[in-house]
Amino acid sequence: MDINIICIGKLKERYWEDAVAEYSKRLKPYCQLAIIELKESRLKANAGPAEEEEVKVNEGKDILTHISQQDFVVTLEIKGKKLSSEKLAEKMADLALEGHSTIDFVIGGSLGLSQDVSARADYKLSFSDMTFPHQMMRVILLEQIYRSFKIRRGEPYHK
Repeated sequence: MDINIICIGKLKERYWEDAVAEYSKRLKPYCQLAIIELKESRLKANAGPAEEEEVKVNEGKDILTHISQQDFVVTLEIKGKKLSSEKLAEKMADLALEGHSTIDFVIGGSLGLSQDVSARADYKLSFSDMTFPHQMMRVILLEQIYRSFKIRRGEPYHK
């Protein structure tokens, strides 16, 4: 299975880079992982709603150029469906059985996702009603993907 993490913005702090590197290494036996970091659009200091929407639209266009027609797309959205770790593992197993060889997980920028990206989603996933920094969300997502593979294989890790 191919897993793509399509995200806006680069990791700026070393501890986030180290955490992503660790989970990327742990995932190697289970999947082909690609992390696609896209440029964060600049927003003026006193930007209004129209400028914020323009940023989301521009970032969304960039995201959509990295998604193939046949990919199964999971967007991370506050209003998405909440799953336990076991249910996420089950969902990923079901996708594999249904013949989805590539799953794209999409993490928006600080303003969220454009309507076009949300509309392209095959599944909208929420980790919480809370908002997390997109750098932290990348690490949490990678950990949960790793946990899903461990659960599916019945390997020790999940508690």
